[in-house]
Amino acid sequence: MSHLQTSAERCKLPRVFWQSIEQLGLDPSLIQLHAQLPHDLHLNESAFVSTQQLFAVWNAIEMLSADPAFAIKMVRDTPSAKHKLAFLTALYAADFRDGLARLARFQRLCSPDKLCIDEREGTVSLTIQWPSGTGPAPYLSVEACFALALELGRRGTGKHIEPLSLSLRRPKQTLETHSAYFACPILYGAARDELILRTSDIGLPFLEHNPEVLHMMTPGLAAAIRAIEAPIGFCEQVIEVLKRALAGGRPSLKSLARELLQSERTLQRRLASEGTTFIALLNEARRRMGLHLLADPGLELKEVAYLLGYEDANSFHRAFRKWEKLSPSQWRRFHGFM
Repeated sequence: MSHLQTSAERCKLPRVFWQSIEQLGLDPSLIQLHAQLPHDLHLNESAFVSTQQLFAVWNAIEMLSADPAFAIKMVRDTPSAKHKLAFLTALYAADFRDGLARLARFQRLCSPDKLCIDEREGTVSLTIQWPSGTGPAPYLSVEACFALALELGRRGTGKHIEPLSLSLRRPKQTLETHSAYFACPILYGAARDELILRTSDIGLPFLEHNPEVLHMMTPGLAAAIRAIEAPIGFCEQVIEVLKRALAGGRPSLKSLARELLQSERTLQRRLASEGTTFIALLNEARRRMGLHLLADPGLELKEVAYLLGYEDANSFHRAFRKWEKLSPSQWRRFHGFM
């Protein structure tokens, strides 16, 4: 059962995430369909996803690709310039240690997990911590995180760094890509996921170290993290729930209350205290979804109307004119989506 997402567990999936998936032959729309998410999520840079939704995406990727090494290939085969900003920024760090710290800080922008770095005598342990209350992390999400950390060290230092060991919860099997990529002993079926590196390796300098670039990029990334972690207004959260619900049919006050784990009466009182109504927020959810759907020129207007829960295209047409002072067709022409 879903619930209101907190700022601690939401994130954004950047366009490069979906592009790397497409490069390996998977259709983002199919993944979103399987994960029960809006089919245009990969086109919407401003959309937030919860930890549960992110897990659903990773699980859909593994099921549809039938490839346990898919996440490793995503990281390995993406050129540095096309990687997410957290990775790109970390490449300008002073050394591998500094790069890992920057990656851990800024990967929060596109995943709610935290890369934990624990230096011991001669070794460094990397583990992953998710927000409390989440279930077991998908295997692919774990392997993507470890591969990203290792790829950062290899590209940053110009050396083929080999970890000491890798422990994975993934059931025991023979996975050639895992063995070849990590180039270390792998324990499958472990109690927890952990990558062990040598302390001497994380002290290696980065070839592209550039303090000026770091000085330029860091404030913007820090501000983006603050925006993600800012408290989410109740109405905004309700709108996000309604947008997701639209994909499965026409939401009702009763279904919304059930999603939010509240009684209908409590929900109505809360909405009234916010100066709004269920119908007003449903219309706003439809408006926002409508704009994203119209940005896909492959969708006919009657399909958009259906996906938004309208009985016919004329009803959608009237509502859209009220919102945007343009017809859906005029809006598409104006924004170049015809």
